[in-house]
This record gives sequence, C-alpha cells and structure tokens, in this order.
Amino acid sequence: MTAVNPMDSASVLAAFGALGVLAVVFAESGLLVVGFFLPGDTLLFPAGVLCAGSAQQPPRLALWQVLVCAAVGAVAGGQTGYLIGRHGGRALLARTSGSRVRDAVARAERLLARYGHGKALVIGRFVPLLRTVLHPVAGALGVPARTFTLWQAVGGVLWTQTLVLAGYTLGASVPRIDEYLLPLVTLVVVLSLLPLVPEARRARRERQKRQERQEQRERPEDRDSAR
Repeated sequence: MTAVNPMDSASVLAAFGALGVLAVVFAESGLLVVGFFLPGDTLLFPAGVLCAGSAQQPPRLALWQVLVCAAVGAVAGGQTGYLIGRHGGRALLARTSGSRVRDAVARAERLLARYGHGKALVIGRFVPLLRTVLHPVAGALGVPARTFTLWQAVGGVLWTQTLVLAGYTLGASVPRIDEYLLPLVTLVVVLSLLPLVPEARRARRERQKRQERQEQRERPEDRDSAR
C-alpha cells in the first residue's frame, strides 16, 4: 500500500476521496498547530475539478459527496476548535511555540476586535493559517456560543462550497483541465495569500512606529548620559 502524504492534496484525494476532504478540512479548521501543515484551499479546488466529467474521462469524485463532506468537516472542525479554546483558554494559546502560530493568534485577535464576531468569523475562513487559529482564539476570548456557531457555520459553508464549485465549474468547462492541476493549485495558493498582504504591511508599519518611538525615548537619555 502506497503511503499517503497528508500535506499533498493529490495524494489525499487519490487515497480517500471525499472522506479525505472531510478529515483534512476538519483538522485545518480547528486543530491548533496540526492544521497549519494541511492543505485547505489547495484540496477543495482540485476536489471540485475531479468531480467534473468529460466525454473522455468520467468524474473521479461525486460532487454531492465532496460538497457535503467539505461542509461537515469545516463546521465540525470550527466547533471543535472553539471548544478547545473555550476550555484551554489563553494558557493553551500562550504555550504554542511556533512564531507563525503566535503571529496568526495575534492576527485573529485583531480581526475579531476590528470587524466584530460575525464578520470576522466569515472573513477568517478565507485566509490561510488564520482560519486554523481563529476558532480556538474565539473560544478563549469568550465569544458567545450561539453567535460563534451561527457565523462559523456560515463562513465554513461559504468557503468550502465556493472553492469546490469553482473547481467543478472550471473542470466542466475546460477540457483535460486535470492535467494542469499543479499550476492551478499554485494559483489558488497565491490568491489565498493575497488577504495577508495588507495585514503584513500594517504590521510592518506598526513595528516601524514602535521602533521610532523607542528611539525617541532613548535619545534624551543618551544626551543626559553624555553630559
């Protein structure tokens, strides 16, 4: 039996089909740290492509199964992440050692504070890395359970169905598109990272301002010591 690479969408889809989509989306939506290393966008879009058939190639996956499994995985994973954060609290988030995780936690907190619970939970679903920590952070910050459940479900369904159906539409309209899955996956990765660009610029400006304020505070001390 060939080993399955859980970080390779083609390997997961070939081995487990729609159930692989459910498992990976579940983990990426709520299992802190583990979800960082799993494909999300780059799994859903190719899965949709493989649901489209042609005269030469029948569908390799059933569209309805992929849609249902993706939605279930997203909603169940988000709810699990919330419960982890609710019971583990900030202590759990503070114990995360990776800088990428800590940065994502800080972004999740800023997103919730800036946009409010509902809008942040929907927007966060479409941002890689952020969607993995957003739900535990919401639990740790005490977002009301009803509010969280409603909006994380809306965000999870929108995210999964949009990507799967986009892949299906492209696969049904472009012959032999499955032969170009690697470039398509690369394009999906690039597009999914675009929402991080403004946040990265904003964080850089904030660091520069803090550094300038620190330098301004240190200058009078330097003059006093020189005297």
